[in-house]
Amino acid sequence: MLLNPSMRFLQMLALGTWLGAIIYFAAVVTRDAFAVLPNRDDVGVLVGSTLSGLHGMGIIAALIYLGASLGLARSSRNTNRDANGAPRALVQPAAIGVILMLLLTLASQRIVMPRMAALRTEMVSVEATPSSDARRAEFDRLHAISVDLEVGVLLIGLVALFLTVRRSPA
Repeated sequence: MLLNPSMRFLQMLALGTWLGAIIYFAAVVTRDAFAVLPNRDDVGVLVGSTLSGLHGMGIIAALIYLGASLGLARSSRNTNRDANGAPRALVQPAAIGVILMLLLTLASQRIVMPRMAALRTEMVSVEATPSSDARRAEFDRLHAISVDLEVGVLLIGLVALFLTVRRSPA
């Protein structure tokens, strides 16, 4: 059936684009921002802005991937729901990984980044704020969480991509 290859293509495209964007962000955007911008405060503004765009791409990619997973399940001869009534396509390991990636991305975008932005505004300059300042300590803690969330999304995504590629067509 033509629908199966199209849905699998959408899964691969969505996940591959998301992972490629994360790798590009980490390897090129952040490195080059430090190389060309005059100070760390400007780097933070640029990285925060591009990270927000990356998160938007990730949310769209997750929705495309999960929608394609549901499309594949509908075109399959198997039943579409498990014993608990959940759509079978969404309880597959790769789909669970994508759901986790989506949740981590939303946590970063909706919780961590707004807190960091508020602290950045309060401090005016993160770079000039001493590390002994409670706001700076909280900012640094949130930054570490943000990095951990992005690394988690990347690692889970690599596993999800492997599982998606390896799964035999329905």
